[in-house]
Amino acid sequence: MAVIALNCPDIRVCVVDLSADQINAWNSDNLPIYEPGLFEVVKKARGRNLFFSTDIDAEILNADLIFISVNTPTKTSGIGAGKAANIKNCELCARKIAEVANGPKIVVEKSTVPVRTADAVRRVLMANEKGINFQVLSNPEFLAEGTAIADLQNPGRVLIGGMQNPQGKAATEKLVEVYAHWIPREKILTTSLWSSELSKLVANAFLAQRVSSINSISALCEATDADVSEVSKALSFDDRIGSKFLTASVGFGGSCFQKDVLNLVYICQSIGLQEVADYWYQVIKINDYQKHRFMRNMLQRMFNTVTGKRIAILGFAFKKDTGDTRESPALFVVKDLLEEGAKLRVYDPQVTREQMFQEFSYTCGINDETKPGLTTTDMVLTMSDAYTACEGVHAIAILTEWDEFKTLDYQRIYNSMAKPAFIFDGRSIVDSSELRKIGFEVYCIGKPVVKDQFI
Repeated sequence: MAVIALNCPDIRVCVVDLSADQINAWNSDNLPIYEPGLFEVVKKARGRNLFFSTDIDAEILNADLIFISVNTPTKTSGIGAGKAANIKNCELCARKIAEVANGPKIVVEKSTVPVRTADAVRRVLMANEKGINFQVLSNPEFLAEGTAIADLQNPGRVLIGGMQNPQGKAATEKLVEVYAHWIPREKILTTSLWSSELSKLVANAFLAQRVSSINSISALCEATDADVSEVSKALSFDDRIGSKFLTASVGFGGSCFQKDVLNLVYICQSIGLQEVADYWYQVIKINDYQKHRFMRNMLQRMFNTVTGKRIAILGFAFKKDTGDTRESPALFVVKDLLEEGAKLRVYDPQVTREQMFQEFSYTCGINDETKPGLTTTDMVLTMSDAYTACEGVHAIAILTEWDEFKTLDYQRIYNSMAKPAFIFDGRSIVDSSELRKIGFEVYCIGKPVVKDQFI
């Protein structure tokens, strides 16, 4: 919404939320999320044509277009638990709009939703007793956290789905006109509602599939002394494959990939396409395998025990340039290490201690009740910088590819660590040969194991 406001000074944009704390944060210089370039965009448009408010009813009445941008988490109980998306929040928004609106509105799904959710939203809206006509559009985002502002300013495409009748096409054109303020028309694609909804799920599933594909090959490379980065480079020269999403890692995370693949799996299962569901579920299985494999390798290399050993965790966000910890691979590696009795020292430049423990509790069910002493002992300490986190530890696990981790003074770090000093690089960002010269025992995802590095 901030980017729309920035590029459309003639359009009033207001973001509303039930949470006064969230709205107060958006109206301050301390935004509730970290995204490079976001603050500058908000600051430029805020107060001009970009506003943040808790007065939901008033803004519904004033709006011509209403975007539904709410969370659609994976269900944790009931039918479809663990796979299906919970669209309760979308329905609640539709009911609120139907209750408050006093004239025709165009309602736009921005949330990632299961195919045909727009039908449910439309039925709720059209059940209003005031005879008001609503048009429902689908307008999914294809941005990536960490590069979201650039992705929105210069998108590969904008996708808008609407009903294929005169009223639906007219509503679609209204939204096209908004984006046409800064995006060439040839990049604005219009489809049916159902194609638009499904395209978002499929796009994320294809990207997740690429990550799991190269991660599966990383395991093969380690077993055969091949180098996954060399394999990836060889693949990238094939125009049919390309170079994107071919970097092996400890696994994918974030709010979208796993949720959307699981949603796709559930949709396929629910309509009897079990073989298709099984195919896509393998993407998730490989991702889980990669995270656990990383930790098992740490355990094996550290003499089959980490009990009581201090381990530095460098990075907790699911990727660099974001503070988002949802489904972060670090979360699951840390969980496994805690179960083995390790003492962890965590540093991430954008993740707070409170946020980290909230994610532990929400995603893994780990808190002071289930793991006594989690927040009150030295079981997990959060540090203010990488050097403090690494001081006196037996091993370092690099779990987020923050640029600052590439340029650390590793000689200084080595001097402060217990020996032998281990580094486990889950993001392929360090120069392993240089670290071995310092004295580290280094293990990288998909890289040949140097068996004589200490002989």
